[in-house]
Amino acid sequence: MLRPGDSGAGVTELQLRLKQVGLWSGDASGEYDSRTESGVRTYQVTRGVLTDESGVYGTATRARLESETSKPQAGH
Repeated sequence: MLRPGDSGAGVTELQLRLKQVGLWSGDASGEYDSRTESGVRTYQVTRGVLTDESGVYGTATRARLESETSKPQAGH
């Protein structure tokens, strides 16, 4: 589970996956900031993922996002 305030490789991957679905622009910072939270929240609403807390990258949100994106390659 990732939430605002978290940072690291997992957040970078999340941001790159959000980019694949058009909910992130620019470089992946690896910081779970308000832009990341907003992207996750928008993704949850548009996909009907209601079991995770809004704006939190939990199990259901991760499973859905990973099902429609490919794992980002290192260095991208």
